[in-house]
Amino acid sequence: MNNKAIEVLKQIEQTDFETGIPEQFSCYANETVELLKKNKLRITAAESLTAGMFQATIANIAGASNVFDGGFVTYADEVKVQLLGMDPALIEQYTVVSAPVAQAMAQLSAQKLSADVGVGFTGVAGPDPLEGNPVGTVFIGVCNNKNNETIVKEFHFSGSRQAIRNKSVLCGLVLVQEII
Repeated sequence: MNNKAIEVLKQIEQTDFETGIPEQFSCYANETVELLKKNKLRITAAESLTAGMFQATIANIAGASNVFDGGFVTYADEVKVQLLGMDPALIEQYTVVSAPVAQAMAQLSAQKLSADVGVGFTGVAGPDPLEGNPVGTVFIGVCNNKNNETIVKEFHFSGSRQAIRNKSVLCGLVLVQEII
């Protein structure tokens, strides 16, 4: 990953998102859609803790239909298996809040919809810990099938449930830009 992306991810992790997405980060959704358009790439996602927020953020940008056909909200483990075709043994071995599951969510969502870029979000938004993971633990996987590149990052966000979800969406956008 380039230094700018690493720095932005660090800033997002440390910034207070309690009153919404800070102004300095408001351009990322538009930039991401424009980059996808410029590179003629289609994107999809499988979201657990963000429950569709990432896809809604993409779809809020005018012209998103040029790069986005749809995706998945896979909140429950069984739905990850049913909709994405995830191997339940993967969840059993690593737990749902893990890098391998985030990566599989990204890859399986892209495969199911023949998208170039897939994004997977799994984690703990709160209020309670999950499977031994503290609130704020988030894994985001991003794959680009055009260049066979995959990034999976672990985050430890602080803040309210909504702040953790907003930070997750924003970091997903940064990672998509990085992988294009």
